Amino acid sequence: MERKTLTQKTSFRLSEFDIIADYFKDLTGQDGVALGIGDDAAIINLPLHSDIQLAVASDTLVEEVHFPSDASAYQIAQRTLCVNLSDMAAMGATPRWFMLALTLPHKKANEQWLKEFSAGLSEIAVDYNCALIGGDTTAGPLTITITMLGEVPLTEGLVRSGAITGDRVYVTGFLGDGAAGLLAAKKTNTFKNMNKNVSERLLLKFYKPLPQINIGLKIRGLASACIDISDGLVADLGHICKSSGVTASVDSRRLPIHPDLASNFQDQCLDWALFGGDDYQLCFTVPAENYQMVDDWISRGELDATWIGSIIPCSDNTSAVLVDGVKSPERARGFDHFVQ
Repeated sequence: MERKTLTQKTSFRLSEFDIIADYFKDLTGQDGVALGIGDDAAIINLPLHSDIQLAVASDTLVEEVHFPSDASAYQIAQRTLCVNLSDMAAMGATPRWFMLALTLPHKKANEQWLKEFSAGLSEIAVDYNCALIGGDTTAGPLTITITMLGEVPLTEGLVRSGAITGDRVYVTGFLGDGAAGLLAAKKTNTFKNMNKNVSERLLLKFYKPLPQINIGLKIRGLASACIDISDGLVADLGHICKSSGVTASVDSRRLPIHPDLASNFQDQCLDWALFGGDDYQLCFTVPAENYQMVDDWISRGELDATWIGSIIPCSDNTSAVLVDGVKSPERARGFDHFVQ
């Protein structure tokens, strides 16, 4: 790792090397790692004549774009790692290692902030058995980038381009919690008189959106296409449609919405479920020959998923998402950092 100096204009002074050694070195068990943090690069053991492929994903979270400025270091760390792990779930990959690039403003470069950030990161890393193997630290506006590496059997990774006409569309968990959780995190007036249990559940969903790793592994080999829901159901299902050259038809009456949202936000909950984003659930398609197995898993409680629609042919050679028979509006394109 390239060495730079990161200091604070107080009595607390740590170099980048000190921060790495004190807060991030050996953060989790280094399973499969020949050489971890401390050199210019990590070295990872892969089996000889391997039938395993690496799945690699990278996401950046920026203060006031992806989380409020008053979020705790613990909350920020958990959200950052969960969001990146969700990409592994969408690929049907087992997470193994990750790298952390942390850009930290001087005011946050203190022992308490770093301890909390490290603790939040460690809790999720241990839960999902993935090891921190390197990265970088710099001074500047609070920005966290994680590069995640996972393993998937050769050619078995879930992709966006496999959906065909006749497939069913399923989603995991509940939809709309992420969008509502963002408003709760921003402490909007909507939540001032809200039942504390409801607001706390939504905050937890926003800061700790548990990645659906086990479901990604379970549907590998059965699902024809898959994506995680980060920008909203319609926007992300639209990515599957575009990659596969198909159209999806969604029945809004089937959407799984938590009773908290249905009772407290009757006017907004459907909009959040369709367009809100930040849910980090999985949306996947299943071919006809696998309907029965998936539905049996759902009925036995072995798979937390809901059938919400079907894949249909493109009527005008243009892929789209139809909600109750109507083409989704422009706002369904999802969040774009450069087009707002």
